[in-house]
Amino acid sequence: MDMEKKQVLVFGTGVSGIGAADLLLEKGAEVLLYDGNDKQDPEQILAKLRKREGARVILGALPEDALENLDLAILSPGVPTDLPDVLRIKEKVPVWGEVELAWQTGQGTVLAITGTNGKTTTTALLGQIMADARDSVYVVGNIGTPYTSVALETGPDTVTVAEISSFQLETIHTFHPRVSAILNITEDHLNRHHTMAEYIRVKEQICRNQTKEDTVVLNYEDEVLREFGKTAPASVIYFSSKRELPEGIFLRGETIVLSVDGREIPILGTDEMHLLGRHNHENVMAAVAMAWRSGVPVDSIRNSVRNFHAVEHRIEYVTEKNGVTYYNDSKGTNPDAAIKGIRAMNRPTWLIGGGYDKDSSYEEWIRAFDGKVRGLVLIGQTKEKIAEAAHGCGFMNTILADDLEEAVQICAEHALVGEAVLLSPACASWGQFPNYEVRGKKFKEYVGRL
Repeated sequence: MDMEKKQVLVFGTGVSGIGAADLLLEKGAEVLLYDGNDKQDPEQILAKLRKREGARVILGALPEDALENLDLAILSPGVPTDLPDVLRIKEKVPVWGEVELAWQTGQGTVLAITGTNGKTTTTALLGQIMADARDSVYVVGNIGTPYTSVALETGPDTVTVAEISSFQLETIHTFHPRVSAILNITEDHLNRHHTMAEYIRVKEQICRNQTKEDTVVLNYEDEVLREFGKTAPASVIYFSSKRELPEGIFLRGETIVLSVDGREIPILGTDEMHLLGRHNHENVMAAVAMAWRSGVPVDSIRNSVRNFHAVEHRIEYVTEKNGVTYYNDSKGTNPDAAIKGIRAMNRPTWLIGGGYDKDSSYEEWIRAFDGKVRGLVLIGQTKEKIAEAAHGCGFMNTILADDLEEAVQICAEHALVGEAVLLSPACASWGQFPNYEVRGKKFKEYVGRL
């Protein structure tokens, strides 16, 4: 769509909304920035834009006359698609997400990753592999940099590696990655998607516009994805950490092996990597498969993986204090992610959990403690709910804390030499912190003061 003189409503004034507005203004559109929070200052919102000419702000109730001359609406990922205002807008104009907007205005090849867990590590690793092998590479999306903020800088030879959330996948239309991946699908965001079936459908949207000339990388050990692979529109490469595959990428003992066209290519041993845990071995396999299908030589892939270190907030080593090792897994924002965090621990562990309630259940997480967890210190909106679930599973050593700082102090007082303290909350950070990054940074700050 030619944006020159088009009237576009951008719904949401956070990082994604500002990125979309900047792109639209650069393309000559007239932008109406809208947010339902009427406590915000319109001048502060406009000050975030690279240029203000052609932009105006509406806060609070969305008036009907604001929709009269619209050509398009752009929805920020945090805005539910079933809000009454969004439904009103859909009756009048097309509604895109920021990913669709960036795709339609950008150039080059897109490699896109989704999944309940592991997206950030896989995206960061694939971004590093591609940057080591190609001249023009951007790493964007849910990992922190809005796709819209770099779309106009891309060229025909650019590779864009994108972490895509289920919220972003709700509003794509023509988005077409050359290689995509769905790492896993477990219960998450049911307060947004309402049913597991809808959550699965949205995740599978990542390859809706792909053809057999494209590739989707899927986890063979995820039953939903194994079944989806039978009908996926793209050519499928499976990865597995539990069995050898005649075609695909798998873990044989402690070696990652790529099997293709009847030949096997050893990639590297897990002892050569700086990433802990079986889940990270799966992330590496997915990134390797995507890079290989993108034409990167195996030797280059191998060297990039060897030199890659864990991303911040994902089972991140913090420090050792008084013989106790501290790990920050603030990105463990749901029970399945937190299960991976505790499984990566190789010593008795004091675990800090709790936060915002996303209607998750916690019994499977607690059963995964498997004798490793010495004590569970709980904070946030879910602390009583998790404690009750723990007691129901026979795990009785729970302590309720008022906040994260107190939780760190409690763990420091109880942990013995040779043990670990792990922040892996199994919950979102909202209500206490604006995002998991701030929660993780605060955890490291509190540990540093011990």
